[in-house]
Amino acid sequence: MKPAPFEYHAPETTADAVGLLGEHGDEAKPLAGGQSLVPMLALRLTRFGHLVDLNRVAELTGVERRNGTVVVRAMTRQADLEGSEAAGAIPLLTKATPLIGHFQIRNRGTVGGSIAHADPAAELPAVALALDAQLEIASSSGTRLEPASEFFVGTWTTTVDDGELLTGVHFPVWSGRSGFAVDEVSRRLGDFALVGVTCGVELDDAGRVARAAIALLGMGSTPLRASAAEAALAGTTPSAADLGEIAQLAVADLDPPEDIHASSQYRRSVGAHVVARALGAALEDADRA
Repeated sequence: MKPAPFEYHAPETTADAVGLLGEHGDEAKPLAGGQSLVPMLALRLTRFGHLVDLNRVAELTGVERRNGTVVVRAMTRQADLEGSEAAGAIPLLTKATPLIGHFQIRNRGTVGGSIAHADPAAELPAVALALDAQLEIASSSGTRLEPASEFFVGTWTTTVDDGELLTGVHFPVWSGRSGFAVDEVSRRLGDFALVGVTCGVELDDAGRVARAAIALLGMGSTPLRASAAEAALAGTTPSAADLGEIAQLAVADLDPPEDIHASSQYRRSVGAHVVARALGAALEDADRA
């Protein structure tokens, strides 16, 4: 099939892009790397009267460290994160990126595109949620920062309104003895994960968990934060058995989706397993820091 007819726009500044998005409202859609939107258009799963191509907006590309955060501009290619010195300050980001699809996808796919698309089985939305990232959203009336905890509303749905554009992601830098891990299960390498987890832990001087962050993917209509499990980790030096119990706590109240690839019970059972495995890896990582 071919996409429904649309008018193509190629602005060269953020101001022009948000101007076009504001002018055309819900008939306009930003085009980033196109790895999700273009197939959906071609299959006529969605249609828009106006596509605003962001690929010529140079100011939306780049990674920089600033005031305790790493700011990733929205049009930064996922592949560029893998070799970025600045992005190296966010180990969870660089650990998750190689798991996104295949290298051809990462060469075109963008950080902002993946997060704005809000697929609940994608890695980068879960990383943003786990690290309490701030999403930078621009419109013709100015720029606002939205916490990742409030950004994801449902499958493919965020708080970005018509006329607004995600322009960057601010990831806080963890200091001290910190460790991070990403674990997921998929049918084939490069497929969307059936279930997965991104997590980080920070240890105090006595080796106890001072801070923990756990975000699950593929377990609901949005990436999900496992707050009860995080609280159970705080102040402990967990054994392998403890991690198993904490992992069960992480999935206890969830009702994962069912589809042709996995049942809800499968996702819950495997989800607990990958949480325990990832927490163990993150703790070992922190011990070596």
